[in-house]
Amino acid sequence: MLSRSLAVLLAVALLLVPSPASAAPEGTLAVRSTSPLTLAYSTPDPHPTNWVGLYRASGGGPVDEEYVSPSLVWAYAPLSEGEVELPAQGLEPGRYLVFFLARDGYAHLAEPVEVRLGADGPVAFPTDGAVLRNARQGDPYEAALGGLVSGGGGTVSFAKVGGDAWIDVSPDGTLSGTPRSAADRIMPEGVSRRDPSRAEVTVEATGADGSAARFTATVPVVRRGEPLVDEVSVLSLNTWHGGTQVDGYHEKQLRFLLESGADVVGLQETQGVHAARLAEALGWYHWQGPGSLGVISRYPIAEEYGTAGAAAGVRVALDGSDTQLNLWTAHLGYTPYGPYDACFDGMSVERILEREAQSGRTGQITQALAAMQDQLAAADETPVLLVGDFNAPSHLDWTEANRERNCGYADVPWPTSVLPAEAGLTDSFRVANPDPVTAPGTTWSPLYPFHDGETGRVEPQDRIDFVLHAGADLTVLDSRALVVGDPAPVPRHRGNEWTTDHAAVLTVYSLG
Repeated sequence: MLSRSLAVLLAVALLLVPSPASAAPEGTLAVRSTSPLTLAYSTPDPHPTNWVGLYRASGGGPVDEEYVSPSLVWAYAPLSEGEVELPAQGLEPGRYLVFFLARDGYAHLAEPVEVRLGADGPVAFPTDGAVLRNARQGDPYEAALGGLVSGGGGTVSFAKVGGDAWIDVSPDGTLSGTPRSAADRIMPEGVSRRDPSRAEVTVEATGADGSAARFTATVPVVRRGEPLVDEVSVLSLNTWHGGTQVDGYHEKQLRFLLESGADVVGLQETQGVHAARLAEALGWYHWQGPGSLGVISRYPIAEEYGTAGAAAGVRVALDGSDTQLNLWTAHLGYTPYGPYDACFDGMSVERILEREAQSGRTGQITQALAAMQDQLAAADETPVLLVGDFNAPSHLDWTEANRERNCGYADVPWPTSVLPAEAGLTDSFRVANPDPVTAPGTTWSPLYPFHDGETGRVEPQDRIDFVLHAGADLTVLDSRALVVGDPAPVPRHRGNEWTTDHAAVLTVYSLG
């Protein structure tokens, strides 16, 4: 099928024909089926080049009747009424918007409709429950659960079936309300007063097919006038092509993120879409870059700094303007790979470092640190984090005590760890786990014990994913490399619960 942009060029003459007035579209658009995705439409102004296009709900569609980005899939809808099927089988699960548009242009012929893909089977949540972002007594609170469900036949409604009186649940799965103080909380009859620092609500989701599932959300509630957040959990996750190498990756990723307790996540290998997909499902905030990088956060993203080579940064408002942090995520070049130069080819340290520069990593980390320079200088006022897949080990791990593990090498000054340290950044994992012999923290690779997965030479196992920090207000409470389950190696990986070929890194900080 022609691309949307090419179709527009071929129909340029038709664009000169006046389109129907866009103020009040008189047509209709409705979802008939999600598998296959089938839409019913009608319009008083049929035309051979009227069309239906699918866009992500998180942005990109012609909501203002103007081009923003290409449609994901599309088809012509030329009749006064009829049905059209969109080839959406390869798209990721999640929420989308469908537009009925006029004459190869962007004037609305009907109001757009929302559709949830990946809706086969009964309604299901990825977990039975989870802890949501913090609330504060006396402050309005809102959180969205609607994106978490799958199944149900495409349309799902939500209702509260129990929990704290102050929490309301809308039909679209939005929680809202204002937590009361312990003294004036109103509890339903028969419900005891629980610890006022944790509120709960049980939500039931019911699908168009009649199936139902329940989810219990826990909301930590801090006292009136207290800081909203006194601990923050920071995760670095290489998603491995967004997770698409593993079956059922969407629900598995949501389950991991909810159960990890992460508050702010620096992502790599998002393919320009997967940060938005995950944030939309979780009801979180996000920044999505056009390539590998993305950030998702329980708390608002107050500013976007954009990219600096292989890194990108945002400012996260944990508590309005009172408590904020700068988060940078990076994905450095992957070849040539230093541990291969050492363990497979026995190169000298001098030659290994030359090839680090040839890989681009040395220049990339230098460029990122230059972009962060002013923030690092002010890190005691606003903490700074640099997370990511550096595709190189740490000088803190290639030590004399670890020589045997590292193929006979020691005291290798890997630039991607030495330069951040010289710029004032601290490796959180080594703060929590100072001995690289007893706590290697391997992140590469749970799926490659051997070079080809199950076969080949023994793969060097190393720590190449990091959570680094600067700022007096950050104190490391814990840091771990995380893998879910016991993943099968490549090529038997498609059924794994774990959706990536890296381990994730999670660091918990206290603030203040």
